[in-house]
Amino acid sequence: MAKQSKRYRAAKAACPAEAQDLDVGLKLLSGFPKAKFDETVEVCLRLGIDPKKTEQLIRGAVSLPHGIGKKLRVIAFAEGDKAEEARKAGASEVGAADLAQKILGGWLDFDVAVATPDMMKHVGKLGKVLGPQGKMPTPKSGTVTMDVGTAVREFVQGKIEFRTDAGGNVHAPVGKRSMEPAKLADNIRALVHHVNGMRPASAKGVFITKAVVSSTMSPGVQLKVV
Repeated sequence: MAKQSKRYRAAKAACPAEAQDLDVGLKLLSGFPKAKFDETVEVCLRLGIDPKKTEQLIRGAVSLPHGIGKKLRVIAFAEGDKAEEARKAGASEVGAADLAQKILGGWLDFDVAVATPDMMKHVGKLGKVLGPQGKMPTPKSGTVTMDVGTAVREFVQGKIEFRTDAGGNVHAPVGKRSMEPAKLADNIRALVHHVNGMRPASAKGVFITKAVVSSTMSPGVQLKVV
């Protein structure tokens, strides 16, 4: 087990075991000792689903009201007019077969990949590379679309993707620790509302069973489901 830092131990000692109201939880988080960099704030939602049932797994994307505190590096698989749309919208790389080959060669210096449907003949070859990293374009997350300009623009400005992991949890960044608590709260509420709206019809009982907020170097603060 990795040795916990003095800063982490101090934060953990100040962290109550019981769930907190959102505003109180964020106040606690803001009071923890800070790292030497602007930490990412992340929310983990435990869902009341059976992760072994594929129809209960969820994957999507949501535009947070205040972004996540940084611009994402977005690439686009597109040709012709659609390629030009992607460039104007802020895509850092645009291409087709050439871009796929570059990724197969080991280049992964981007956060999100967007593609027009006709480009999936090239993108499909990248499943084993992009799939495990959560970067594979898919219609469910809005990264396979003919409106490639809008998709690129939204992700550059901080739209986030999420999906359930093997334990039925959703992990998602909701901002930076330097952001105002009120803005972080707005982002968290937007995420929770969006995930709630994706509840599978076959899921029974309480859908979001637990919510925890943490920063890169801090322990988690349990929240009352917001």
